[in-house]
Amino acid sequence: MLRTLPQTQDWSAARRLGGIALFTLLTIVGARITIEIGAVPFTLQTLAVVLSGLVLGARDGALSQLAYVALVALNLPVDARMIGAAALFGATGGYIIGFVPAAFAAGWLAERWNKTLVVRWLAGIVGMAVVYAFGFTVLQARTGMSLEATWAAGVAPFLVVDAAKAVVAAALAEGGRALLQRGD
Repeated sequence: MLRTLPQTQDWSAARRLGGIALFTLLTIVGARITIEIGAVPFTLQTLAVVLSGLVLGARDGALSQLAYVALVALNLPVDARMIGAAALFGATGGYIIGFVPAAFAAGWLAERWNKTLVVRWLAGIVGMAVVYAFGFTVLQARTGMSLEATWAAGVAPFLVVDAAKAVVAAALAEGGRALLQRGD
């Protein structure tokens, strides 16, 4: 059952699968919007990740990102650098793996405390922090950079922009949910 925003009825299996597929696709599209700034590229994927949790809820948001990771694992060039499965084993693989628990975390928090835009924004910030935790850990392990250098390359350049993405996700969440409910 999707419970992120108040609902009047359960979603059908087809509607749920459609939502999961939509957010998998949005994550792929977010990967196409890439700016190479160093070891970790800037993309719009984290916006799609957090929004998937806020709109679909913890379980289905995580499933949408698990589907994305599966596509990468199947060696499809849907990642930011279009290298397929190699992306999972490279320096930025932790960020991609972190999409699944990030969507879950944002969705879980929104399901329980989704009262205001600020609460949804904070849920988005937590989701971003989960991506950073996975990404930072793998980036540091794969590159051997110092903790400070890893922070400077893999987290610091993204903090302000990702906070803004969390605001956008929080603002779009209710509308996204309403759009998916159309026709019920």
